Amino acid sequence: MEVLLDLDLEWNSSRLKLDLSLPNGTPVDTSSPASSSSLLNRLQLDDDLDGETRDLFVTVDDPKKHVCTMETYITYRVTTKTTRAEFDLPEYSVRRRYQDFDWLRNKLEESQPTHLIPPLPEKFVVKGVVDRFSEEFVETRRKALDKFLKRITDHPVLSFNEHFSVFLTAKDLNAYKKQGMALLSKMGESVKYVTGGYKLRSRPLEFAAIGEYLDTFSLKLGTIDRIAQRIIKEQLEYLVELREYGPVYSTWGGLEVELSEPLEGVSACIGNCCTALEELSEDMTEDFLPVLREYMLYSESMKNVLKKRDQVQAEYEAKLEAVALKKEDRPKVPTDVEKCQDRVECFNADLKADMERWQNNKRQDFRQLLMGMADKNIQYYEKCLTAWESIIPLLQDKPETK
Repeated sequence: MEVLLDLDLEWNSSRLKLDLSLPNGTPVDTSSPASSSSLLNRLQLDDDLDGETRDLFVTVDDPKKHVCTMETYITYRVTTKTTRAEFDLPEYSVRRRYQDFDWLRNKLEESQPTHLIPPLPEKFVVKGVVDRFSEEFVETRRKALDKFLKRITDHPVLSFNEHFSVFLTAKDLNAYKKQGMALLSKMGESVKYVTGGYKLRSRPLEFAAIGEYLDTFSLKLGTIDRIAQRIIKEQLEYLVELREYGPVYSTWGGLEVELSEPLEGVSACIGNCCTALEELSEDMTEDFLPVLREYMLYSESMKNVLKKRDQVQAEYEAKLEAVALKKEDRPKVPTDVEKCQDRVECFNADLKADMERWQNNKRQDFRQLLMGMADKNIQYYEKCLTAWESIIPLLQDKPETK
């Protein structure tokens, strides 16, 4: 926790402000609940930032497995509630698979290159280590996809993107991908910044500070992630030993009539400690590690946006040099320089705004994460303490009866 707080202090002091077919597009029947709990309650962020009134709520739930001749995959229900005039209906319910989320992210990167696009959970898993169709893995991915859409929904620019609207509402997203491929590709290319061999002289101090912070942040999170995984592995190994350890006392109790009650008590106590440790390891795996990995991917996304900004600045510097070397005064060249300067300024403003938003979200997420981790550890040790205290009366000497 001290490491993460130190990173925040370091940043604040150094920065210079900153089935075979998918049934889609079906309006939700309001007579049937979209989930087991209130949709609005599930979709509300912990803090209503700046007290703004939200007009778009999106949630991901109800994963379903589809077995086809060629492949097996999972789809998720994406439910949308909105009062925005751009939408034809106030509510939508569509089913999407992971590759649809991936398509959305790629389109957002193409059409909004100056903005930070939230990361998706990693697509591939190690064969034989994680079953991608297991209930635990699917639920972890569902949570990550839900957070991905909420990040976009909360963004003042990305939430109005045409591709995002299509993703939330299209009856047949696959058909849309094919029909709109040419047009959307042109739209993406029109805003893509390709700079060829331009080389940046040096980053402005504020962006250099951002780059240094991201490098340090990624390094620290990577270290915490590796250590946390080792701790979980050791906990699971310890759990195996405990499960073998407890029954020995119970077996021993069958041979010792006078000691049978306290020995059975010790066996039951160790069993309760096993359950508590298993719950703690599950919480670390399902709640703690995914947040670390999300922010490691988030950091890489921010680095990519920073590189794009550098490329545009390098192009601007190259054009300025070209103009200085030109003997002839050609009107077209200054116009190009001005446009390039506008793009640099746009990149700078968007990147700083997104960095500020990202920092606010990060502080909130890690505060919640660390408080949850502290609470889970307190619960674990309290359960172990209660278990051991419960057998003390069985171990105390009792007066002999005459």
